[in-house]
Amino acid sequence: MGAEFAGTAVLVVGGIGAAVFAGKQIGTLGIALAFGVTLLAVGYAIGPISGAHVNPAVTLGYLLSGRMRPGPAIQYWVAQFLGGILGAALVVVVRSRVSGINQKLFGANGYGSLSQTHASIAGAFFVEILAALIFVFVVLSVTSRVAESSFSYLTSGLMMFVAYLITIPVTNGGVNPARSLGPAIFAGGAAFTQVWVFVVAPLLGSVLAVIAHVVVSTERHSAAEPDQPAPARPARREPARAGSAKRKRA
Repeated sequence: MGAEFAGTAVLVVGGIGAAVFAGKQIGTLGIALAFGVTLLAVGYAIGPISGAHVNPAVTLGYLLSGRMRPGPAIQYWVAQFLGGILGAALVVVVRSRVSGINQKLFGANGYGSLSQTHASIAGAFFVEILAALIFVFVVLSVTSRVAESSFSYLTSGLMMFVAYLITIPVTNGGVNPARSLGPAIFAGGAAFTQVWVFVVAPLLGSVLAVIAHVVVSTERHSAAEPDQPAPARPARREPARAGSAKRKRA
């Protein structure tokens, strides 16, 4: 729980901090890269301790795929949401003490007037589901027993980078309910009333990712299994010869 709490806080500080303090200079590409690189670093830092979920959608994927029990999953969720709130609070504190920073920037997600492209609620919901589906599917795949390797955190970081390239123009980049809730609490107003979209949609995307992962894994295992040999037939007994039978009786 401590690792997930600290890891989620670092993820929010790294990603949201880049958006709030340098968003104009680095743009969508830079913000997405900040999230991806931060996730990569967090993965190698706390991965051996907790698996570095730092995302309730990832934890839900682990739970539904049978890799985690409900009790620890709930503990992870508590730690992740609290870590996201702490990370957002740290960004707000630093922002308030830095001149030249727009004090209205909180890094919150949103649609309509809060979206760079003025996306509708349906558009925001769909893109968040899609991005979470892709991200969680990749995470489950690279951390499975078949595919697990030392490069799993690198793959997750790259996939996070891609997910934020997709979502930042539409929703300011959600994909992670813990990342979304923290900034929304401090932003308040419309950002807080809209945050349910960025909590529910990634979780639904995670459910779809689990289904896709199960289907793909089943097909992969079926293709990898060698053809089963035909069952051996019982040895056929030859009838005893009459002469040998007479000798036995004798």
